[in-house]
Formats: sequence, structure tokens, C-alpha cells
Amino acid sequence: MNNRLALSLEDARKISAAAETEASRNNWPVVIAVVDDGGHLVHLLRLDNTQFGSIEVAIQKARAAIAFCRPTKIWEEHITEGRLRYLGLPGTLPIEGGLPIVAGGRFVGAVGVSGVRSHEDAQIAQAGLDALLIPE
Repeated sequence: MNNRLALSLEDARKISAAAETEASRNNWPVVIAVVDDGGHLVHLLRLDNTQFGSIEVAIQKARAAIAFCRPTKIWEEHITEGRLRYLGLPGTLPIEGGLPIVAGGRFVGAVGVSGVRSHEDAQIAQAGLDALLIPE
């Protein structure tokens, strides 16, 4: 029997729906990407009038957040502080908007948002996470 916690498609859809609600409430055109614990895309949502360049950025934000088990804002802060060596760290993306998903004390996936200002992307991603009640 496998007791491994996993992010389901239903979970990913809940995250995306709540994130979409937050984006729509603010009239922000974005892409919302949800990945599993291996960085594989589980769900992608591109709102109307969102530039196509945000598709890959949202996916990469989510992948960076799960690969290093931390919000992408961490690297943005490091770069802002002048710690430029983080620009060469493979798999990172120093732009706020990628957040890991934790369940039962384990990292099970991540959400990435792209399309507006990075702190607004993060606000949308957090709204998605807030909608998913996960046991700690």
C-alpha cells in the first residue's frame, strides 16, 4: 500500500479555479500552471488576452518552486540584494509568482502564475493555494 501524498487533477483544478477568480476579480490576464512533485504539468489555464510568452514563464515558475521547495520570490530577493550568482543556478527563475504546495508536511507540487507584475502573480498563486485545504 502506498501512503504517498500526491497532487490530484481535482486539486490542481481547485487551485486554478481560485487563482482564476482572483485574477478575474482584478482584470489581470494571466497563465496559471500547476505541476506535481516531479515538475510535470498537471493543469494549465490561460486567461483571455494573455500574451503567449507567459505560458512557459508560468510553467517554469512552478517548476522552480517545486525543484527547490521554496517560493520563487526568494531568488528575486537574492538578485535584488546583488547576489547575482543565483542567476547561474540551473532551474531557478528569479521572478515572484511560483509557490510550492505542501501537504502533510511534504512538497507535492507547485503553482506558477505569469502575466502581470510579479507581486500580483504571487497574489493570484496564493489565492489558489488558499482554496485548497491541505492537512499539515
